[in-house]
Amino acid sequence: MENRKAGSTLPWEEFRKMLPEKIQGDEEVVRRIWEEVDYLPWLFIWHVLVSF
Repeated sequence: MENRKAGSTLPWEEFRKMLPEKIQGDEEVVRRIWEEVDYLPWLFIWHVLVSF
């Protein structure tokens, strides 16, 4: 099992490889939004575990 930072289900580097073509525009903005969205499933699972 590889080391991933907490709260990451699919790191940006892996997700970036799955995109079909070059990103038009600011790739840093896309990366930031991906990391914010990628955090949500981890947060949900953590809350379920802690709440029950």
